[in-house]
Amino acid sequence: MSNMIEVYKLTKQYGQVIAVDNVSFNVKKGEVVGFLGPNGAGKSTTMRILTTYLPATSGKASIAGFDVMNDSMQVRENLGYLPENVPLYPEMRVSEYLQYRGQLKGIPREKRSERFDYVIDRCRLAGVQRRLVGTLSRGYRQRVGLADALLADPPLLILDEPTAGLDPNQQGETLKLIKELGQQHTVLLSTHILPEVEETCQRVIIISQGKVALDDRLDNLQKESSIIVEARGSSIDMQSAIKSLEGVVEVTPITPEAQDAGVFGLEILTRDNADLREAISRRVVERGAILRRLDLKRRSLRDLFVQITTQRSSAA
Repeated sequence: MSNMIEVYKLTKQYGQVIAVDNVSFNVKKGEVVGFLGPNGAGKSTTMRILTTYLPATSGKASIAGFDVMNDSMQVRENLGYLPENVPLYPEMRVSEYLQYRGQLKGIPREKRSERFDYVIDRCRLAGVQRRLVGTLSRGYRQRVGLADALLADPPLLILDEPTAGLDPNQQGETLKLIKELGQQHTVLLSTHILPEVEETCQRVIIISQGKVALDDRLDNLQKESSIIVEARGSSIDMQSAIKSLEGVVEVTPITPEAQDAGVFGLEILTRDNADLREAISRRVVERGAILRRLDLKRRSLRDLFVQITTQRSSAA
């Protein structure tokens, strides 16, 4: 499977400030990849470079084999971009705007009507196509921007906060659409709503302080787990007792859900994410404690995101 996006040692510097620092990653054709990072991490700058809106200071990037610096027209022909704040013409009607954008994108006249009907249906815009863009809610403007990105049927979609401003029902429809689009397009999706990434993406790239902090498949990340124990008894004695079990890597005290006196909580990490609940249960009972809770907690993307970005901030 060849690469749709190739980024190699990409750097963007504003004076003494390094916004993107030696970033490298690839996205294969047909992948749906979440591109994440806290505010100010360099995520939006990287996307602007990939979409030819911004030149890099150094390094290389290509889309569908075309260099973003030297072949910007070919790059734009191969991607559809939805920025976080969609630039639209408020005085045009939705249908007029999309027809106009179709002409600008060079869609042949005989295909223009077909593509127009397709994006109107896909983005649920039939009810507002005669309305002025300036009268639309933020959510509908996002949909018009997504329709624009889809018009020329590009092989790559770069979507920056596609569900911003949408109500829960619209968010669900948009996520469903993105999953469907992932069967026909390569998608690079940026969002602050991490459950959306878990629902739609196969792989995640986290950028922090201008550098790639993580690049892995979601199914690999979601294998990581911990075991949560709540019991009544001596927490100090129990902590050392569980730590001595074979396969236990780390035992950390946590605040229990139950606020009853004498109840303590522990989070247990095991080697290779082994499920040691039976052994832990026996050890708790052997030590005379009363078991209140014993759960296997799969690590969420949010947990990982917070851990990675917090560690990098602390190390800076």
